[in-house]
Amino acid sequence: MEKQELNSFIQQRLENLKWLQEKGIPGFGEKFLRTHWAQQVQDDFNELEGKEVSLSGRLLSKREHGKAMFGDISDQSGSVQLYLRVNSIGEEKFEIFQSLDIGDLIGITGEVFKTRRGEVTINVSCFEIQAKSLRPLPEKWHGLKDVELRYRQRYLDLIVNPEVREIFMRRSRIIASIRRFLDSREFLEVETPILQPIPGGGNARPFVTHHKTLGRDLYLRIALELYLKKLIVGGFDRVYEIGRNFRNEGFSYKHSPEFTMLELYQVNTDYQDMMELTENMISSVSQEVLGSQKIDYQGEEIDLTPPWKRMTMVEVVKEFTGVDFENIDLETAREKAEEKGVRIKTGFSLGEILNEFFEQKVEDNLIQPTFIMDYPVEVSPLAKKIPDNPDFTYRFEGFIGGMEMANAFTELNDPIDQRERFEKQVAQREAGDEEAHMMDEDFIRALEYGMPPTGGLGIGIDRIIMVLTNTRNIREVILFPPMRPEEKE
Repeated sequence: MEKQELNSFIQQRLENLKWLQEKGIPGFGEKFLRTHWAQQVQDDFNELEGKEVSLSGRLLSKREHGKAMFGDISDQSGSVQLYLRVNSIGEEKFEIFQSLDIGDLIGITGEVFKTRRGEVTINVSCFEIQAKSLRPLPEKWHGLKDVELRYRQRYLDLIVNPEVREIFMRRSRIIASIRRFLDSREFLEVETPILQPIPGGGNARPFVTHHKTLGRDLYLRIALELYLKKLIVGGFDRVYEIGRNFRNEGFSYKHSPEFTMLELYQVNTDYQDMMELTENMISSVSQEVLGSQKIDYQGEEIDLTPPWKRMTMVEVVKEFTGVDFENIDLETAREKAEEKGVRIKTGFSLGEILNEFFEQKVEDNLIQPTFIMDYPVEVSPLAKKIPDNPDFTYRFEGFIGGMEMANAFTELNDPIDQRERFEKQVAQREAGDEEAHMMDEDFIRALEYGMPPTGGLGIGIDRIIMVLTNTRNIREVILFPPMRPEEKE
């Protein structure tokens, strides 16, 4: 809509508001007592037929038929048809309803019936104006397709695209189901700092801010991990947190700089226990929210029923690329990387090359739920080494639909080994790797008091919701995703 045309619409609505105010109607009313939701009226028609109901919502359409009028009102649950007659509501009220603009918020009271065409309808006996809409909805309320506009003005997206509203209602139900699953297993939900002196628990470039009173820079957390493990040291047996993380990185269909994570830790468990917990939790949530453990994701039927497939990283790389890292030296691995078109950096170790093979050639192919186990120690600074194969760690990642969903360890609880791992990370950071882990002396100090054997798990909530809502882009499941600056006209 051109700016001049938009201004004309706004001016007309302002004049309509003035007309209402001259009649003693403020245009921005008081609270309204709702008795039912629109979808409830539709679903419970047999029970509600002939009874009076009160609804509050947004006027989406009007259709005049002489001295009668039809309309549609929409609320969080859905929409339902309205019917008004001059004979029953009076000429003055009928005229006021005629003056309403599409998008106005109203409260209505009336009797439930069905039209001759069989459509559930409310015969309006009275109504109130709750808020005048001074801006027109796009293209008669059902035409908002511009993706950037939808994300930037999510409130408008939610008004005009009911399927978007359903995604976010399902998101809330999924998170609530996850909480019920964990609470029923005696996990304690906790909260840890978002502003941290050291951004630990992952390899990522952090956002930096400055605290004036403390006189120091702080970082927005990149992970929940280290503070939760300090609580395990402190004596808690099972803890979890669902919260926002922040990573100063680019966008993709599965990456956002601001995202939601679940992390949990349980004493006297290992990564095998975390696999069982992961598959049981995700399948249970799907069953509760969707009514099935078999779902459609982007045209593929995905079966979430446990147990999920399990393979080591070495095994899956061999299956998809033909390269066997079981018995291979560094020089041969470099030659194979060039032969297979795997991009690697100068100075990469054997484990890092294996990880690049997996990420570049395998990950996208893991459509059905799959656990990939035993990651190289170089890319797993917080996981315990496998005693009889110390180049690898007790770590897995879970994949669905070609995306990583979960990351879990048998947690490293040896402070001496942990310090050595951090020192290697610091050396990488000094060599120019901005995503390498910083030294965290306080976390090492906590481990020196003793952390019991512990299993830990992180799950990307946004990605799980993508799969359970059959959504391809992560920004479709984040209510207000980060956006580039809005272009000025």
